[in-house]
Amino acid sequence: MSDAAQPTAAEVRAAAEAVKTALDRHLAAVERRSEEDDQAVYEAFNQLAAAAEAYDELLYDRYDEVTPFEIPGAEDALPPYTGPEEPNALSVLIRRDYAVAEPQRLLAQAQRIEAVDQEDGAAGDRTAGTLHGALGVLFGEYEPDEIASRHKEFGLEEGDSTLWVTAADESADPGEWLDAPFDQVDPQRVVCRFDVSSVFDEEEDDGEDPEDADDADDVGDVDDVDEVDEVELDELDDDEDLEPLDADHR
Repeated sequence: MSDAAQPTAAEVRAAAEAVKTALDRHLAAVERRSEEDDQAVYEAFNQLAAAAEAYDELLYDRYDEVTPFEIPGAEDALPPYTGPEEPNALSVLIRRDYAVAEPQRLLAQAQRIEAVDQEDGAAGDRTAGTLHGALGVLFGEYEPDEIASRHKEFGLEEGDSTLWVTAADESADPGEWLDAPFDQVDPQRVVCRFDVSSVFDEEEDDGEDPEDADDADDVGDVDDVDEVDEVELDELDDDEDLEPLDADHR
């Protein structure tokens, strides 16, 4: 950056004062919090994040220094929940990614399934000879949860996965969302989400020795698998709980 474009010392000082003011406002909002998803706390958090980012940039441009802290941006968190307080229905949106790590194992498993079906007299198109056909046979035979628990057996390698629970006033009409299951998701109606990603492992491994890092598993290109389930809340048994993914969550 040229000297002419550098911020002045007064601008840096003003940005520092803005951080102090935003910090006080954030603390006051937290102290006055009336509920878990308080809009005032959310807004104060975003203001503090913006002020800190502006100060960090000016400090670097003027003095080639950085701040010792980092505040995540608003895009890294879900917006405040604005859905019904007593939802009558919910949707569970699940995405799991896999890499086809062992194509021959996948083909062999699909061909075995197809052979058993033919022995039982079921009509078959003999589609298990191709990878995309084998995937169709595999996911036609097993539920997604079973595939997730037995993915190595089927020649697959886990990639990222996410599970979102969204609330609704009433359940959708049959077939209403099937063509585009994720297009109508309202982030402000997400009750909770659970994510599993190699990114989290990489962040935890940043401080490890290089020798330890060499032992980490690599994740290759992945194929996408999308699934959406929608159920009525009053259809759930009292002793039946949602079982979230064993994952880090936001």
